[in-house]
Amino acid sequence: MGHRGRHRPRVGPRRARRGYAHVDTAEGYTNENEIGDVLADYDRDDVFLTSKVLPKNLGYEDVLRSCEATLDRLGTDYLYLIHWPNPAISLRETLSVIEKLHDEGPACNVGVSNFSAYQLSAAHHVSDVPIAVNQVEFHPWFQRPDLVDYCRETDTVIGAATPLARTATFEDDTVQELAEQYEKSPARIVLKWAVENDVVVLPKSSSPEHVRQNLDLFDWDLDDEDRRRLDEADRDDPVYDFPARDWSGDVYGISE
Repeated sequence: MGHRGRHRPRVGPRRARRGYAHVDTAEGYTNENEIGDVLADYDRDDVFLTSKVLPKNLGYEDVLRSCEATLDRLGTDYLYLIHWPNPAISLRETLSVIEKLHDEGPACNVGVSNFSAYQLSAAHHVSDVPIAVNQVEFHPWFQRPDLVDYCRETDTVIGAATPLARTATFEDDTVQELAEQYEKSPARIVLKWAVENDVVVLPKSSSPEHVRQNLDLFDWDLDDEDRRRLDEADRDDPVYDFPARDWSGDVYGISE
């Protein structure tokens, strides 16, 4: 599966006006065509692109087909993640083709998403492919210290897929107090806390104003005591990554 010459022609190199350099998408988001069209107008070297394969497509041939389709839609190489682990498909089988994609292209780097420490450890055990990132639910109410520690021990970057807990943490008393104290929005308080904990944040926003505000994270710092207050806000309370889930839906493709 070669990828040379597959880049879409560019109208001319452009840079993101707001400084954003990481675009996160997935096969399951059904927006890869649109993202590929937009990125064709930008200098590709300025953009870090991530996509993910659906868990129902983790068989060897299915991953190859999904990756080829993603490449056609995006028109360039990318960081490729397993979106969710799938207990019905061998992790060894999936990682063998992921390793092929990493070694031969188009996946310049590979990683996983929504893997527990146990699942990530199993991945390291059955494959030598370097796992660059684990994109997981992480926010002040769900801090997952065991998973975070294992990721750091294995040099796996932690990506926070829901750093704001889908805005639930905005109602946290500590977040509200710190927002007033620092004269920042609750979103910026929570994102700054994650960044200062060496976690890559992936905030979603459809508002240009919120996009601009999310960039305001590097000209100020949280005091150590205030950061500790947020560290102590952990409730072990996820908004989407629950221990039990419905495996029969189209996302997983496991029949009842």
